[in-house]
Amino acid sequence: MQKTNDKKMARPPVIAIMGHIDHGKSSLLDYIRKTNIVAKETGGITQHVSAYEVEHTTKEGKKGLVTFLDTPGHEAFQAIRARGVEVADIAVLVISGEDGVKPQTIEAKNHIIKSGIPYIVAITKIDKPESDVEKTKQSLAESEIYLEGYGGDIPWIAISSKTGEGIPALLDLIILVAELQELRADPTASADGIIIEADVDPKAGIAASLIIKNGTLRQGDFIVSGSTFAPVRIMQNFLGKSIKEATFSSPIRIIGFSKLPVAGDTFFCVPSKKEAEEKILAVKSGAGTRSIIHATEGKVSLPLVIKTDASGTLDAIRFEVKKIETEKVEVLIVAADVGAISENDVKHAMTYPGTRVLGFNVRVDAQARGAADRTGTIIETFEIIYKLIDRIKGLVAEITPKETVDELTGTAKILKIFSRSKDKQILGGRVQEGTLKLGSEVKILRRDAEIGRGRIRELQQMKRKAVEAAKDSEFGALIESKHEIVEGDKIQSFVAIAR
Repeated sequence: MQKTNDKKMARPPVIAIMGHIDHGKSSLLDYIRKTNIVAKETGGITQHVSAYEVEHTTKEGKKGLVTFLDTPGHEAFQAIRARGVEVADIAVLVISGEDGVKPQTIEAKNHIIKSGIPYIVAITKIDKPESDVEKTKQSLAESEIYLEGYGGDIPWIAISSKTGEGIPALLDLIILVAELQELRADPTASADGIIIEADVDPKAGIAASLIIKNGTLRQGDFIVSGSTFAPVRIMQNFLGKSIKEATFSSPIRIIGFSKLPVAGDTFFCVPSKKEAEEKILAVKSGAGTRSIIHATEGKVSLPLVIKTDASGTLDAIRFEVKKIETEKVEVLIVAADVGAISENDVKHAMTYPGTRVLGFNVRVDAQARGAADRTGTIIETFEIIYKLIDRIKGLVAEITPKETVDELTGTAKILKIFSRSKDKQILGGRVQEGTLKLGSEVKILRRDAEIGRGRIRELQQMKRKAVEAAKDSEFGALIESKHEIVEGDKIQSFVAIAR
């Protein structure tokens, strides 16, 4: 039975922090939460969607909860950024006062515009000497982002995550925009929301991070998402603390899914396992990430098995692979999954010759190591995504077929034919350009069109054996070729160079 609107109440906003890599998104959240997430992120970049809940008191004394989504700015994580903005109610577009608009700034803006949610611009790093707020405003205007007071109506704040300047005003503005949105939800309804990330906990099993958009989730409920479900037994808040219930806008983690949920899918709740199983029976499996892709005829293939710590990273790697592929080489993701590299992954690699196993932020179990040693399968692991991507680029470069370019070294005109014997011809000529060398391969030209190729087997000048004949000198030569050379033809010596 549908709940009536009189049971709805104000819902805390979900905020997506978006922008180019290293423009200060995580540093902003660090200051707000008084933690140091940047130090915990490998390589100093955010590599997953992270969700955090904070409480803020406005200058008018109003208290409010705000949920922040920190989306990675690295180019590879386009799918994750798109997913983050789909979950959010409001976006904060972070732009460095030092650097101005960058490629992921534009991409983030496009995601925001497409989603239709309001957004605020935060100009960061204003404590830096190189920071120039006015120049940044101009950069934004040139990219059709028109701020209040600068030809548009997009609210903005200049902030410093180092000193805290402007951050209270930014939080006040977020709460004001949220009030104008009139966000409401029903606490008595069964919970529903969106899966923002999924991974495999080596000890506990399959887990997912969720954002509740409506209703209340309690221990004993069953979450259903696509073709997977989970009993709500182990539920944690964003700090990793066990909780018994959670309500709208809260970021939570649920452990115990029957299979890996698809990040970006919606979820809803039912009261029993039987009902959960009934709900997923009619749903075709779409969450599995393991698949075999067949090679395209005429292309060299780079087969890979990829294992990552979370499903969002698979999205990022697939996104990058499409850009890495060339006209001559395609990257075959023979299998891709979430979790530790296992013996099964090595066995899967053996089904396609030359397959490498690449892991991101995952361990390699002992059985996999043993199987790899026995079979000669190469396993490599990485902690920073762009290093894994660079490795794939390097492998593509290694196997790319080299083009052979003929570099001309000399041209000569044939003046006389002395004799022919099968595929050997003795002739005389004059060098017009460059140098002819003993042993060189030559092209045979007739009226400037190539009619065949041969090789200089003997070379003479002034009836003496020679190693080369220079420009404007006459020579005698024995040319080995299946093609008949006549007076007036030209020969061009060349060197084949692989590029």
